[in-house]
Amino acid sequence: MREMIIGSRGSKLALWQAEWVKARLEALDPEVRVRIEIFKTQGDVRTDVPLSTIGGQGAFTKELEVALLERRVDVAVHSLKDLPTVTPEGLSIKATPEREDPRDALVLRAGSAARADSIKSLADGAVVGTSSLRRIAQLKHLRPDVRIKDLRGNVDTRLRKLDGGEYDALVLASAGLRRLGLGDRISAAIEQAEMVSAVGQGSLGIETRSDDVETNALVARLDDPRTRAAVTAERALLRSLGGGCQVPIAAHATVQGGGLKLDGLVAALDGSRVLRESFEGDAGEAARVGEELAARLLERGAGEMLDESNAQVPRADGRGQI
Repeated sequence: MREMIIGSRGSKLALWQAEWVKARLEALDPEVRVRIEIFKTQGDVRTDVPLSTIGGQGAFTKELEVALLERRVDVAVHSLKDLPTVTPEGLSIKATPEREDPRDALVLRAGSAARADSIKSLADGAVVGTSSLRRIAQLKHLRPDVRIKDLRGNVDTRLRKLDGGEYDALVLASAGLRRLGLGDRISAAIEQAEMVSAVGQGSLGIETRSDDVETNALVARLDDPRTRAAVTAERALLRSLGGGCQVPIAAHATVQGGGLKLDGLVAALDGSRVLRESFEGDAGEAARVGEELAARLLERGAGEMLDESNAQVPRADGRGQI
């Protein structure tokens, strides 16, 4: 019996994801016994400050990647949207299983008489909770009247704050709510035409050491080619634009047959300007599709918008402001 150790964060959602991977690996090879080891990341510890002040992308993954490189774990299970687009030398994303719903979700207070089937139908001046700069920029563009209030913590904490009256609505990932059995809290799934989701949203990234042949052979069997093509295009766009979750960049790809369509968005932090563009290509050349769409957005002035956003994002040294 061979033991395999999965590294995971300790939140309910992260553990659900790790347990899901554990069950499937053990089903694929009954000779493997999988154990989960929990790690605290900077994103878990520093919940009192905006993510941008502690590095944004990588805040929830660095400690797991260090554990992989130091051979303390064999597999790390991530929400793919948390993973930087450049993978550390010696590591690889060996599997991206079939994607959950990538859309954002509008969540209203439990028992609220209010009804909203989209961002546009929120009440005038509604207080909306989110800590995502991507969501903030698109919210401000769609609804300049709403009050946006920072929101950190796990899903249970966020819902408790909402139901306690601190917010009128939250914008959360549909995938996380569904995985936790909280799909009934989704008041409305926000369509991509209204708010473009984060790069990799709804997808898992299963990371391993590149030289671990035995583990890689097993983990690779969890890979879904359609999801792999979609997220490859999205991550190529993000990488080509030079962004992370500190700037408002969004992307969503769909695969139909051998074709791939990628929608991309870059926004000013204050929502005053939004650039949106689409590009279609071969799913077998997913990275090229992302790179081409990034080039088109840059031609339309995305670079200047991203530079301005970077200058305004709050930093750990206090520079910048939203």
